[in-house]
Amino acid sequence: MLNIADTLYAWCREARPFALATVVQVSGSAPLPPGTALAVDADGQVVGSISGGCVEGAVYDLCQQILADRGTPARARFGYSDSDSDAFAVGLTCGGEIEVLVQHVDPADQPHLTTALEAITQDRSIALAQIIDGPEHLLGRTLSLLGDGSEYDGTLGSPDEDRAVVAQARALLRAGRTARIDVGGDRDMCPNKLSILVHTHAAPPRMLIFGAVDFAAALSQTGSFLGYRVTVCDARPVFATHARFPHADEVVVDWPHRYLEAAEVDARTAICVLTHDAKFDIPLLSLALSLPVGYIGAMGSRRTHEDRNQRLRGAGVTTAQLARLNSPIGLDLGAHTPEETAISITAEIIAHTHHRTGLPLSHGTGPIHHRESAARPRPAHSTAG
Repeated sequence: MLNIADTLYAWCREARPFALATVVQVSGSAPLPPGTALAVDADGQVVGSISGGCVEGAVYDLCQQILADRGTPARARFGYSDSDSDAFAVGLTCGGEIEVLVQHVDPADQPHLTTALEAITQDRSIALAQIIDGPEHLLGRTLSLLGDGSEYDGTLGSPDEDRAVVAQARALLRAGRTARIDVGGDRDMCPNKLSILVHTHAAPPRMLIFGAVDFAAALSQTGSFLGYRVTVCDARPVFATHARFPHADEVVVDWPHRYLEAAEVDARTAICVLTHDAKFDIPLLSLALSLPVGYIGAMGSRRTHEDRNQRLRGAGVTTAQLARLNSPIGLDLGAHTPEETAISITAEIIAHTHHRTGLPLSHGTGPIHHRESAARPRPAHSTAG
């Protein structure tokens, strides 16, 4: 539904009910991806598209029907059979298939939806989890995660169902991916077996690499592969060039601490200090360790690490702040080359992000995917500001 967020937000602000048709599954050469939506209000006004025009008429009629009787959500499938005698009356000319969920939405019943849509219109990070398959009385329910995903609003039916979804939705929000997930159906999660479409709107997380060295070139490539918006910063113009760092989104010539002072960072930001030079490291890390970023790592030997910590304490960095510093940077993989080192660093960032140990899975017991603790619910609001 992110494709029509502006209009839906306006309708929610006006407390205007509408029918929402969402593509929940595609196969073959379907024209638009899951999450794409079309909506119709009580006056017959339509916004959005789910097929580029092939089946819009049929979906519009279904929306009108759902609006007229405030009926339960309905699923419809549109495609084209391989048999000439068994073609759907309404089909996709591309030969693919789509499944559509059509539901009645009254903004008064889901006040958090207004807040979520407002966040999208303001280009703030948001994940909106929507039940697309499960018990009939739960279809269409939504839950939203704002910002870094530490808070959520709305409910999918029960605290167990909310917790089961929030952990996975939070990971999708960090990655900025829209995806379908399945939860429940067993005692460890929640009793209802649910399919959830998690709509996400998030700018890519930032990776700030300080030090225009060979390790930075490999790390910028690995960070870009993981979906980070990568910046390489160094005060030396002869080394900080786009030619040396083709995988970086930007290359900045500036003193690292001065650049960081003005940089936009958040809880998803990873800061990697590869200079291992005190004149750069100390002012940079003194600042970085005071910022609400997700990960801070610094390269250097253990001797360099001890010397750097002593200098940082002398600069006024507290013990609690020093505890946030991952140094020497990376996991113990036996890395030697820049490419191996980049994997070591990004592996540590992934483990740190998900609060995991980084140990081999063969050394552990129990489920591979652990449940995360529930996010703190946000209070419901009747309107958006």
